[in-house]
Amino acid sequence: MSQIANITVFDGAATPVSHTLVAISVNRDKNVVTALWREQVTTLPVEAQVSCEARCEQLKSGVWRVEMKTIVPVMESVSGQNAAGYTAAPKVAYVNTYITTEYVHPRSTIVNNRTARQLHINAMGSVTTSVAAVTTGPMPELFDLLTSPT
Repeated sequence: MSQIANITVFDGAATPVSHTLVAISVNRDKNVVTALWREQVTTLPVEAQVSCEARCEQLKSGVWRVEMKTIVPVMESVSGQNAAGYTAAPKVAYVNTYITTEYVHPRSTIVNNRTARQLHINAMGSVTTSVAAVTTGPMPELFDLLTSPT
């Protein structure tokens, strides 16, 4: 099991920007482990920070439910001021959320899990060439090894 650590991701914009998601917490509630990461941009409120959540739980059937959620808040743009010269502080206008969920049978192996994950990632990215599967880091370990950060 890996210790929870920061995650660095790029946003895929025309000029890519690196986002560092800082490890916030790991919570255990019975058979569910939830880990949380969040950006720490000093000029934005907490609710406006990009965040990521990972969950791992074993269902009563023995099947493992593994989930990664990425939350990307979008801020309103504030333009101008009112007649009294007041400019309202920007707020979160809406949130885009992306969730990937894997259901793993108890008889599945690490190789089975890794193959399914890599096929999913390649399909999502329209990857048409051979790409080696990433095998280390919090999300590959979560989905392949069914281990949550500590």
